[in-house]
Amino acid sequence: MVGGLRPAIVEKIEERSAKIYVKELGPVNLPWEKLRWARRELPDEKVDRSPAQASDIFTRGDVIYTVGNSADSLQFVQVPEAQSALVAVDPHDGAVVALVGGFDYFRSKYNRVTQARRQLGSAFKPFIYAAAFDKGFTPASVVLDAPIIFDVPGTEQSWRPKEDTDTFYGPVRLRYAMAHSINLVSVRLMRDIGPDYAWNYVQRFGFDKSQLPQNLTMALGTAELSPLQVAEAYATFANGGFKVTPYYIDRIEDAAGKPLFQADPAIACFECGRAGDPASLAVSGSRDDKSAGGARSAQLDLGVHDGKTLIPEKNLAPQILRPQVAYLLADMMADVIRQGTAQRARVLNRDDIAGKTGTTNDQHDAWFSGFNGGLVATVWTGFDQDRSLGADEQGAHASLPTWIYFMHTALADVPKRMVPVPDGIVTVRISPDTGLLAGADDPNGIMEKFIEGTLPKSEAYEGPNTNPESDKPLF
Repeated sequence: MVGGLRPAIVEKIEERSAKIYVKELGPVNLPWEKLRWARRELPDEKVDRSPAQASDIFTRGDVIYTVGNSADSLQFVQVPEAQSALVAVDPHDGAVVALVGGFDYFRSKYNRVTQARRQLGSAFKPFIYAAAFDKGFTPASVVLDAPIIFDVPGTEQSWRPKEDTDTFYGPVRLRYAMAHSINLVSVRLMRDIGPDYAWNYVQRFGFDKSQLPQNLTMALGTAELSPLQVAEAYATFANGGFKVTPYYIDRIEDAAGKPLFQADPAIACFECGRAGDPASLAVSGSRDDKSAGGARSAQLDLGVHDGKTLIPEKNLAPQILRPQVAYLLADMMADVIRQGTAQRARVLNRDDIAGKTGTTNDQHDAWFSGFNGGLVATVWTGFDQDRSLGADEQGAHASLPTWIYFMHTALADVPKRMVPVPDGIVTVRISPDTGLLAGADDPNGIMEKFIEGTLPKSEAYEGPNTNPESDKPLF
């Protein structure tokens, strides 16, 4: 058995059906609707035309693979050449709650979650946006989506970044650009805030500078990262701006149940603040509480007083983003699911999830990273030997369904867990066209969220709609 797939032998072929034998199930008939997807492989990574009859697919005596627990549910499948990896972490302390490093460990012991380094594509954009928000940009800031050409210094070559389609939207708000993954907006945004500033800024998420290209291509996700690094970084958006470190082993006990080891992770405690008064570090709960997806809560059981748990300063995770910036990015990524490239995830019927798709050039890598306030999961799909997955295999098609399948189980019967809302967030009506404050008589005005002090000008104002006074990073 390979990866849970059941081997079967083809006993008889009809014109548009086949009789197979499965050891655990016995004889099973496969109708045409379960066969017609198959294509024979051709040279140069191409596939043959659609089959016209069952004999175009296999011959008597062939060994095939199936999946399913009954004759009715049995499906004809193939052992995939492509690989996929999934990792899920608790954003409160970094506990790794699920990890799948590939299709079948016994066929390949290469752990793609921890060992693979692949380009991230558009799933990297939230980190560029975070840098921009600390430069005074807002979800309502308008950036141009139009063709652009950059000369490559020291050469006669030029770089022309592309969209996934030939459609250009002109001036667009950053919230819309995030939801629809508009490439040229990200490139212009990184250019506007400064490539060096962006390059230095994103390292706070835990990325090694050797993994980050020092040019504008970084805005399109040319950094090569592991799925674990990506999940760790996205946890910052889920927990209010804190940097947690993934860990795998919570506790080791001897045969008598005596603890030999107990993990001591840093905790992303949104409620704790950073005041010196010990009372400011008091939060309710205990280490045995459960959070979304079965992950433990973020509280340490270190001496309970009056029903509250005191967390020492050494156990508090460092805050690397202003909580307001982390919240706005999470809120914008919720729009990716509500109305953007990941709308397929709406099937989960939850309003507490957010995330971002990612696809690299020629569909070599497909990503989806998504989260709620209690669980972060990242999925990567691609070939070990770098090549295209196929023209239509973008993150929303190749990786998002895996994320949905996992989250459907991980969040089953788990209460809604929103990303925490910090103080300092205000909501006002803006013009969807200009991003400026909407007039009282504007029937098309929409609501938008801002950090206090970054409100745009009114529509009567004709200057830029960013706030230069907030052009100073907090950290």
